[in-house]
Amino acid sequence: MTGSDAMMARIGQGIELGHRGEREAARLLFSGLWDEIGAGGDPMHRCALAHSMADVQDDVREELLWDLRALEAADLITDERARQAGVIGSASGLYPSLHLNLADAYHRLGDLGRARDHLARGHAAVGALGDDGYSQMIKGGLDRLADRLAASAPDEPPRR
Repeated sequence: MTGSDAMMARIGQGIELGHRGEREAARLLFSGLWDEIGAGGDPMHRCALAHSMADVQDDVREELLWDLRALEAADLITDERARQAGVIGSASGLYPSLHLNLADAYHRLGDLGRARDHLARGHAAVGALGDDGYSQMIKGGLDRLADRLAASAPDEPPRR
């Protein structure tokens, strides 16, 4: 993140609220920021905000909606914009985490086909990550989810 990106700093404040367990406060902050950014706003802001908003949802269906918004915005982020926001490498480095979150949400909803699809997409994207603590966390999350999915019945119907 660059020092001049005030919106990313404000999103960071919401992330800190969530990390402190103040989920409702984080949701309120993120909701206000989402209204400020708007549907046509900076895709980096929309992606970061939606990705973070998903993390503070209590309902997995709401979490999934925010994760899908984050993925949609990520598809519009250029490598240059990602670098300006502090992403190490290219914009493709955003995808492993986005697909991990989507796979996890689909798994919890019982939609194993979509969960496996996003898990495969997450694994396919890990090459864009470096070799640091963050990448190890994401790779570990993908591996743990793969184990949980392997233990799931392949023909289990989606839960509603």
